[in-house]
Amino acid sequence: MTEFLLGASAFVLLTVAVGLVCILRGPDDVDRMMSVQLFGTAGIAALLLLGAAIGAAAVVDLALILAVLAAFAAIAFVKAGARPPPGEPEERP
Repeated sequence: MTEFLLGASAFVLLTVAVGLVCILRGPDDVDRMMSVQLFGTAGIAALLLLGAAIGAAAVVDLALILAVLAAFAAIAFVKAGARPPPGEPEERP
């Protein structure tokens, strides 16, 4: 079972390499941000698979921390990209 989990983790990391191509060639900032989200999701999946393979609870905790950081990164991207329609004044918090 350990070999299967390590193989699945390697496959997930291979998808990260494909996402790197999307970041480098992405025509738009949104495409690049989606690739960064792929990195976060794949990193979480790889850490969870590795944690299950080696039986380390600390690796699972690290995956949870990465999940929270990935969510905050997505929120920050949306907040930075949100602009009011033309002609409307900008809101000040």
